[in-house]
Amino acid sequence: MGGAVSNDEITYEVSDGIATITLNRPARLNAFTLEMAHELVAAFDEVDADDSVRVVVVTGAGRGFCAGADLERGAGTFDKNAIGEVKGFGEIDGVPRDAGGAVALRIAACKKVVIGAFNGPAVGVGVTMSLPMDVRIASENAKFGFVFARRGILLEAASSWFLPRIVGISQAMEWVATGRVFDAAEARAGGLVSRVVPPDELIPAATAIAREVADNTSAVSVAVSRQLLWGMLGSPTPWDAHRADSSALLQLGAGKDAMEGVMAFLEKRAPAFPGRVSVDYPDGVPPFPGTPRAGGPVRS
Repeated sequence: MGGAVSNDEITYEVSDGIATITLNRPARLNAFTLEMAHELVAAFDEVDADDSVRVVVVTGAGRGFCAGADLERGAGTFDKNAIGEVKGFGEIDGVPRDAGGAVALRIAACKKVVIGAFNGPAVGVGVTMSLPMDVRIASENAKFGFVFARRGILLEAASSWFLPRIVGISQAMEWVATGRVFDAAEARAGGLVSRVVPPDELIPAATAIAREVADNTSAVSVAVSRQLLWGMLGSPTPWDAHRADSSALLQLGAGKDAMEGVMAFLEKRAPAFPGRVSVDYPDGVPPFPGTPRAGGPVRS
């Protein structure tokens, strides 16, 4: 199956089980705007609604991945009037939600594997919104920067939760406190990306990972595993994981995908898993990231 969705600031295409989301403001290095935020959230809604989509690849058009927030407003870019213009993402504890955080948490809640393919600079929200992606790979041309302290603001997109869990607190603090821009090799050494490849190999490398998932695995199994792996990062005890594993395994073990997986192995053939996330996702899997612990649910 294939298809495309028309947007103003991103493109969304589906081909053979892989959805490709491309940030598409190349003249401004794909700088982040509220419109882009809304389009990204809508695209991930489309991803989860489409059982034919197994994997998402996110990249940028032109020379950059995302140069951070668009600073066209100048000195007022981050003032209360600009923040107050955020529409459609609701409030949390009585204040408008950070748009980057709305995108990051929507990516976090996705039930499909998400691969970030950094083709160029990823700075500010351009890197923080990518932290909930499952796999991040970079072109040798990519550069990264948690530059917030150099702009008089703070890291956003829920990255104070995600970043230290991905790279460790010491590395996170070094990058955030200095606000410096660093290259792909340092990002790889620090654990921000899992591999660095030549520019012309970036999309083929991302596609190869996506094909491994799409061609060989159960969509339902991957969806449950993704939710549990991320969700258990915040659990204080492995008993939470054991409880959730036991419940999900009981349901999946009696399902059609488990039967197909075993028979494909015994018959030495490729599996053809029939399960669909929209109808076969098991009950009782703790949702990630869930709802706010304080202040009640997010209000629209």
